[in-house]
Amino acid sequence: MTTSTRGTRVPAVLVLEDGRTFRGCAYGAVGQTFGEAVFSTGMTGYQETLTDPSYHRQVVVMTAPHVGNTGVNDEDSESRRIWVSGYVVRDPARVPSNWRSRRSLDEELAAQGVVGISGVDTRALTRHLRERGAMRVGIFSGNALPDEGTMLAEVRQAPEMKGADLAAEVATEEAYVVPAIGPGGAAVPVGEARFTVAAVDLGIKGMTPHRMAERGIEVHVLPATATVDEVYAVGPDGVFFSNGPGDPATADHAVSVMRGVLERGTPLFGICFGNQILGRALGFGTYKLTYGHRGINQPVQDRTTGKVEVTAHNHGFAVDAPLDRVCDTPYGRAEVSHVCLNDDVVEGLRLLDRPAFSVQYHPEAAAGPHDAAYLFDRFVSLMEGQRA
Repeated sequence: MTTSTRGTRVPAVLVLEDGRTFRGCAYGAVGQTFGEAVFSTGMTGYQETLTDPSYHRQVVVMTAPHVGNTGVNDEDSESRRIWVSGYVVRDPARVPSNWRSRRSLDEELAAQGVVGISGVDTRALTRHLRERGAMRVGIFSGNALPDEGTMLAEVRQAPEMKGADLAAEVATEEAYVVPAIGPGGAAVPVGEARFTVAAVDLGIKGMTPHRMAERGIEVHVLPATATVDEVYAVGPDGVFFSNGPGDPATADHAVSVMRGVLERGTPLFGICFGNQILGRALGFGTYKLTYGHRGINQPVQDRTTGKVEVTAHNHGFAVDAPLDRVCDTPYGRAEVSHVCLNDDVVEGLRLLDRPAFSVQYHPEAAAGPHDAAYLFDRFVSLMEGQRA
């Protein structure tokens, strides 16, 4: 059970599974919550971060010291609800100041039952996570808190992210259509779009089908449980696999569906979790990063052009593929197309003999820079080539 902290200073404590603790004040709802502690380096875009389904079962630490100054509006959410398990900030805004704001961030957190903590030394916490790695964490708030030993025991009983199968928990339960957008900005009638794409929802953000709709694509968003037959029942010109939470090693169904698409040679595009699914479908392994990439300022090089992009990331797992050679796979030759310049993590894959590619980051840029928007055009080009 949770209650609001608006206008009060309720004590709170953050407890990491290695025993490190940080004390502060409740922010949002009062209660307790558990998840994986991760940090996001974005200085803005917190509403999009909170509503990104890829953050399911994670407690997000904001490295930017001042959070909440633009409040919360009714337009920028990326899904139907807040998905983070908890929220950690240093200096919350006392009053939001933005013409689009409808309510404060702490009011929104409280309304959705999200337990947070403020007044924490987030720089020290981030340095700790960089040195020790992402780990389980609990946030406890209220006027009568348990002793630290009890709280630590509860944190250590929480499930780990490794081995977590979470996509079906955040995906749509029923298929829906996002119509294409015509030159004048009006929706194109269903069935009259330039292309049709089947998008497998593993935790899709709302801006992603919108970016495709802007390019004349009618997007049929399907549940994570969709079969190959259900994918092809919409008559797709291309198939898309979305971002999502959890360990890609558990995503056997999605891997099977993707292999069915690869066998038919349909143009395929995947982002984030979809990149890891493509990696597994091609026979590569995946592994958990020490602390992951999260934020909207990560440098990535497109190795096909040499161009460096500033990109939006949210991933704690990566594909284990060689950077120095082209590999033979059951679907032809494959290579690493994008790489993170901070740590050489694989950030993209592409097939050389079939129309399929993926990236580990978020080209829909919600929030984030628009350097990678060309990837949606690259998908369109694949579909044009296949049709020709």
